[in-house]
Amino acid sequence: MPIFITYASYSHVGVKGMLKKPEDRTAPVRALLKKAGGKLLAFYITTGENDVVAISEAPDTTDAVAISMAVAASGAVSRVHTVQAWKAKDFAAITKKAAKLTGAYTPPGGK
Repeated sequence: MPIFITYASYSHVGVKGMLKKPEDRTAPVRALLKKAGGKLLAFYITTGENDVVAISEAPDTTDAVAISMAVAASGAVSRVHTVQAWKAKDFAAITKKAAKLTGAYTPPGGK
């Protein structure tokens, strides 16, 4: 399954909920991914620009987007950003495809 990395920031509603009922949020995130046919690989609370980083597997990109939308709709997060990730060994096949396409694109202002 494809791997996704999701970055999120808690909204004031999410922070209020966490202060009202302090708990480890890993289980609810794991349950949501399981319901969508995915799997939680890692879940971190972070400092800096993002409050949360989740690494997961999902059947495809549409599932990853749907999961992010469901979390955003809860009002608990103010920003959700999900990117697809590849293991370095798997990305080598993508670079081989790109090498075959090199020179096939004409940039703006080109010939």
